[in-house]
Amino acid sequence: MYRIISGKWKAKKIAAPKNFDVRPTTDFAKEALFSILENTYDMQSVSVLDLFAGIGSITFEFASRGTQDITSVEMNPKHTSFLNSTASELGFSLQVSVQRGDVFDWLKKFRNKKSFEIVFSDAPFEMEEKKYQEILSLVLNNKYLKENGILVIEHQSRMKLDHPNLIDTRKYGNVSFSFFKPNQESTGEITE
Repeated sequence: MYRIISGKWKAKKIAAPKNFDVRPTTDFAKEALFSILENTYDMQSVSVLDLFAGIGSITFEFASRGTQDITSVEMNPKHTSFLNSTASELGFSLQVSVQRGDVFDWLKKFRNKKSFEIVFSDAPFEMEEKKYQEILSLVLNNKYLKENGILVIEHQSRMKLDHPNLIDTRKYGNVSFSFFKPNQESTGEITE
């Protein structure tokens, strides 16, 4: 079970069926994350890509705050069904587009089709570090981020994600969020 922290559905509890193997982001970490994002972005005008969406803890937090354009990618059919039914129940069906598929395959298939201000990835904690690096590479090298965009990766605090685009890492207990800026477009100009 998790709770929507703010917005239209503030304090709404979302309970997933008991047999779901999920680890929603804690309220404490979610509050801190959204505090950072809301200082930079207008939640009502951003587009969001939620990778490994699970049962929608992050998706519905954005939707509750008025974000109109959210794409949620999740592989588990039970979870995608739950995402769709919860979006419908909360009146978020027009805001949330649930895509069923493996995140890595999805990112390869849809490259260069759409860019987002915020890409959030909450991959399974047991995933190997090289797979985290693959997410970084797929998102940053395929124009998934707008010029003013940010990639946020949730991961275990003991893992350090080194990358030239890393701007900041914030630690909340055993959960950390690492923030990455988009690749800088080369202008083709020769610099001295």
